[in-house]
Amino acid sequence: MRMLHTSDWHLGRSFHRVSLLAAQREFIDHLVTTVRERHIDAVVVAGDIYDRAVPPLAAVELFDDALHRLADLGVPTVMISGNHDSARRLGVGAGLIDRAGIHLRTDPAGCATPVVLSDDHGEVAFYGLPYLEPGLVREELGASAAGHTAVLGAAMDRVRADLATRPSGTRSVVLAHAFVTGGAVSDSERDITVGGVASVPADVFDGVDYAALGHLHGCQTITERIRYSGSPLAYSFSEAAHRKSMWVVELEVAGEAPSCERVDCPVPRPLARIRGRIEGLLDDPDLDRHEEAWVEATLTDAVRPHEPMARLARRFPHVLTLVFDPERPPEDPLASYAQRLRGRSDRQIAEDFVAHVRGGRGPDEAERALLGDALEAVRSEAHEGVVPGEEHGAAATATARAGATAGEVAR
Repeated sequence: MRMLHTSDWHLGRSFHRVSLLAAQREFIDHLVTTVRERHIDAVVVAGDIYDRAVPPLAAVELFDDALHRLADLGVPTVMISGNHDSARRLGVGAGLIDRAGIHLRTDPAGCATPVVLSDDHGEVAFYGLPYLEPGLVREELGASAAGHTAVLGAAMDRVRADLATRPSGTRSVVLAHAFVTGGAVSDSERDITVGGVASVPADVFDGVDYAALGHLHGCQTITERIRYSGSPLAYSFSEAAHRKSMWVVELEVAGEAPSCERVDCPVPRPLARIRGRIEGLLDDPDLDRHEEAWVEATLTDAVRPHEPMARLARRFPHVLTLVFDPERPPEDPLASYAQRLRGRSDRQIAEDFVAHVRGGRGPDEAERALLGDALEAVRSEAHEGVVPGEEHGAAATATARAGATAGEVAR
């Protein structure tokens, strides 16, 4: 049995306000071509078909096109809903679609009812475990606790119980959308810690031949039988080093470890994270290779440059995000805040604050005068008309106003 494992399509998602619909359409073309040319026997999609519960119409149309093309190939496809999907919306018409060989598994109650396919070695049972939100499915699954490990463990107990009733030699594949301990995360996955600790141990999948996982966006191997395909496209700059791909998995006889091969996905545009002072970023010849990439630039200039985005865009026309992280002089990590302030006047503290956020460049004469005037004004206001018992409140107000002035100077 040769199957293709993919997940986390996130149809309808953009990349820093840049539409990815054309790139997602290209991925679907690639998927269909791979199924046809690699003689795939089954396709498994481990959740997050859409990027949100109510996807845009263009994303729904692309999904519809993918279903029709897979059905036309006559290759069975098993899909589950992920934490980004609306299980009920995705599952509408599942019974009818099932007849076309597209098996949508979105109801936790059906997790132990497999899609059974056959090859020369016998039967393969595909169990679809949609994303299981602990607080919603605990009672339905009879889980011992309202945590991810408990509910996924309860679902897997049902899978193993069903598998035990099947003919000897039946191979098993589980599709699940979860965060398995040991997996590497990125910035683009939605947090699922609500309902308990997010990660589940890998041994929850004991007893099956292959676990096709979704949720984490990096392609990775937890064990030789437990793998993430990752997302087919990068959805954050934290994925700049990812190799986007799918798994072609060969299942031989029961008990033998599957053989797995990565198939690369099309890359619409490379990602680059560059860092340095703006003049260096504009002049460094080593950055020529990033001029056609989507760019995240981190500027380390002590003072915010004039029109940095516009200047960077002249060299990097696809720059999308700008981060400011000024270089700062080393500080004594052992010195407490109180120790650093001891013996310093309010004016010195304010000037030091300006120097700190500017990476070491303190205020000039005009700015020092402005800070001095602000401090003197708030001191006067703090002591005029203050009644006994209100000294601390007035002092706090004065400090806050002085701090605001220092912040304006720093900017």
